[in-house]
Amino acid sequence: MPVIRVDGPKVADVDKKRRFVKDVTDAASTLYGLSTQAIVVLLQENSPDNVGVGGQLVIDRRKPDGAGS
Repeated sequence: MPVIRVDGPKVADVDKKRRFVKDVTDAASTLYGLSTQAIVVLLQENSPDNVGVGGQLVIDRRKPDGAGS
């Protein structure tokens, strides 16, 4: 049973999550030749104060206007 874990930022739109999980599940089912019922997808949403990139927290890498660097 393949388990696919996706770590990323919070996504508020549940419909987007539904579509994403379906698309990932369908792709994995095709790749492995397994039923979609055998595919597990875990979405782990992380806030910017819990993610570091290049030795800095993501919240510290943001520009003052709110845009990412």
